[in-house]
Amino acid sequence: MFFHPSYLILIPGMILMFWAQQRVKSTYEKYADIQSSLGMTGAQVAKTILQRMDIHNVTVERIDGELTDHYDPSAKAVRLSESVYASSSLAAAAIAAHECGHVLQDVRGYQFMNIRASLVPVANIGANFGPLMVMAGLFLTSLGSLSVVFINVGIALFAGAILFHIVTLPVEFDASSRALKLIDELGILQGNENRGARSVLNAAAWTYVATAIYAALQLVQLLLIKGDR
Repeated sequence: MFFHPSYLILIPGMILMFWAQQRVKSTYEKYADIQSSLGMTGAQVAKTILQRMDIHNVTVERIDGELTDHYDPSAKAVRLSESVYASSSLAAAAIAAHECGHVLQDVRGYQFMNIRASLVPVANIGANFGPLMVMAGLFLTSLGSLSVVFINVGIALFAGAILFHIVTLPVEFDASSRALKLIDELGILQGNENRGARSVLNAAAWTYVATAIYAALQLVQLLLIKGDR
């Protein structure tokens, strides 16, 4: 099995990702057990926001899984996981509002959201095949200059995936900012309940930060491997 000392650089990223995942899990579980005073379910929160924002062409749907919530701009659908759709917890309200934040981005032509959507194919190809091409270039040294081409193309592909993660950060932070503003303006949560929603969304944001940092460390690792070739 191929091993290079540069793999050690990934350890801090792995630790950060583990911490972020545990934080979002514990924060979600904490506020999933606290019911909002108005008792609005995640589905009701989403539908209320869309109605008040005069958006009538977006549906709110239930999907399987936990924390699988997302907005699908191609289908014009806010999809909420089972634990959010029917729950009246603070966590459910925060997540439903966050997905509606993405709807507002779509409706108002938020530039970073459009850029992220265009980068999805690049990100999928780069994340899956970039490192593989680098490894192939390292093993196929008998190909001479062609092996260098493999390595350079692999690094370029992976850099595209990193760009996707970087652009994701403002998209997610902006959606959360819009969500918290909507929750407050529409009175969906009362008093200190807003703090709970903020905690849930802040914890979720750290998962995106951790993912971007880990991807950047992977790129550094690939460059170090190339440099030692």
